[in-house]
Amino acid sequence: MRAFVFPGQGSQKIGMGSELAGASTAAREVFEEVDEALSQKLSAIMRDGPEDQLTLTENAQPAIMANAIATLRVLESDFGIKLADKGDCVAGHSLGEYTALCAVGAFDLSTTARLLKLRGQAMQEAVPVGVGAMAALLGADIDKATALAAAAAEGDVCEIANDNDPTQVVVSGHKSAIDRAVGLVKDHGIKRGIPLPVSAPFHCSLMQPAADRMAEALASTPPGALALPIYANVTAAKVTDPDEERALLVEQVTGRVRWRESVLAMRADGVEQFTELGGKVLGPMIGRIDKEAATVSLITMEDFENFAKEIS
Repeated sequence: MRAFVFPGQGSQKIGMGSELAGASTAAREVFEEVDEALSQKLSAIMRDGPEDQLTLTENAQPAIMANAIATLRVLESDFGIKLADKGDCVAGHSLGEYTALCAVGAFDLSTTARLLKLRGQAMQEAVPVGVGAMAALLGADIDKATALAAAAAEGDVCEIANDNDPTQVVVSGHKSAIDRAVGLVKDHGIKRGIPLPVSAPFHCSLMQPAADRMAEALASTPPGALALPIYANVTAAKVTDPDEERALLVEQVTGRVRWRESVLAMRADGVEQFTELGGKVLGPMIGRIDKEAATVSLITMEDFENFAKEIS
């Protein structure tokens, strides 16, 4: 069994999608459609920067999605490899869950781009700049990270945002609490705490205003039928019902990204191969979660050619 997986924020970089756009009409059409949907030249920012514009949450989220869907379209149009034929399920990391839903036809491309633009804006506006923060805890498992978050809170919000793999957990909340957490890592047997260069404290209870805005948006543009099941971030469980998935997308804004558990759930359900589209972030994470899992990340045209030979 094969899962197709889609990366989240932090995987953006200047020049993303340029090679695909130069080599494939299918990829160019994705970037053009996203530009039109958002009434902005997002593809130019992706290609040329400046970096501070690309890393803005409201740009990074649709950009990462567009790059991954362009990758999928190249795979389908130029190499004849259909996701619905070759995959058994999908999953995405945070915003990647929207990309995964686009990939299985639950949202069209323009709708996905607009939802992610709104999601980025709503998350940015939920907490004043400087009030919130996030930090990656390296050499931390979920138990150590949970104990650290409880010790650092001191009445502020300090919550687990991402359970990425057995060696990396991300905490999110008030800047004061996150700073305390970074200062306390050694006391909790954690190797390092690294403040993340993000503009808001994602996936914690401070994001409730953004969750409310996404609930409104998804009420008027609900997901349709899914061509393949999706493993949802907040439950780490398989979902096939669009109404259930819509509720989980709202919960996801404040909820934990249970990526480690999602991978283990897919493995338990028989997934042996993971194909990452549009980045090389999740593949290495999956390898740390389960060394027996086969992973491949598709970014360049050479990657596609090798993958097509292997899968045919």
